[in-house]
Amino acid sequence: MFAYLLAVRWGIFQEGRFLGKILDEWTNDAQEFVHSKLPHLIVVLVIAFILIRLLSLVTSRMIRVAEAHATGGIRLGQVKTLSTVIRATGLTIIAVITGLQFLDAVGLNLGPLLASAGIAGVAIGLAAQTIVKDVLNGILIILEDQFNVGDKVKIAGLAGTIEAMTLRKTTVRDDDGTLYVIPNSQITTVANLSSGYSVATVSVSVDFSANPDEVQQLLTSIAMDIRNSKEFKDVFITDPQILGVDAIKGSELIFPVVFKTLANQQYGPIREFRRRVRLALEEHSFLPGNPYRVVNAFQERGAAQPGLATAGKATAPDPTTIKPEETNPFTSTT
Repeated sequence: MFAYLLAVRWGIFQEGRFLGKILDEWTNDAQEFVHSKLPHLIVVLVIAFILIRLLSLVTSRMIRVAEAHATGGIRLGQVKTLSTVIRATGLTIIAVITGLQFLDAVGLNLGPLLASAGIAGVAIGLAAQTIVKDVLNGILIILEDQFNVGDKVKIAGLAGTIEAMTLRKTTVRDDDGTLYVIPNSQITTVANLSSGYSVATVSVSVDFSANPDEVQQLLTSIAMDIRNSKEFKDVFITDPQILGVDAIKGSELIFPVVFKTLANQQYGPIREFRRRVRLALEEHSFLPGNPYRVVNAFQERGAAQPGLATAGKATAPDPTTIKPEETNPFTSTT
């Protein structure tokens, strides 16, 4: 190889010739690059490698801490998403800076390149405004902890369970299994049904003929039995509240019963309460309420209706006010 180089040097690449001058300039440039710029690039590579390792360690540490301290994996999905975003963003920044250092080392003028990149960035930003909004809103959702993976929510007019989320979109699956993909920019109002606790109200309707005090005592006994049962005692936050007669509609008395449970855990106690109420009404021979049933209390008591003359002779009863015979649906008796 050395003999070949000497032969080349003594031929058309002799000193003083055109190609010889070019060879001398290349040699000087190579010496300058090895002497001054190569050590700089090596330092840049070493720093980039160290930064990449630190970034990986930090993001991995975030996930491990979240897995160790997250209760039921509530925030684990958000931490993983955030760590992925941080790692991707950090790697992109490190790669861009390292690439610019290499281009500067080889003598490329970065001014026109940066100007072109700026113009292209503006054009891309104008064409992708929706994507930018999606990403910004996704960052705010994660940082503000508006909802988590697995939460039951109402967003963008849709209700369901959060199945997955990224910076650009959120996927929601409703109760019948339909999967919705919602861009984060469309999420303006969030109703989180899994945050904190849930409050549910069950309205129990009984007939006007029932004693309200007895009904309230019965409902209280049923609700407290469910509250103290082995199956549901860990679900309740406070004791159920029986608020008394809330409304009267026709011959219907309405008793609201309020359950306050852990978030999204109210359905089991409510179903059990309704089942026991049905059996208790039959056991105590209470008619269920009917808003279309009319009660003529004056006629039942044998008293004259207000505004009617009672002297001399009895007034024939109005057939429209006569209460039809009622049949108890539980005992089939009148």
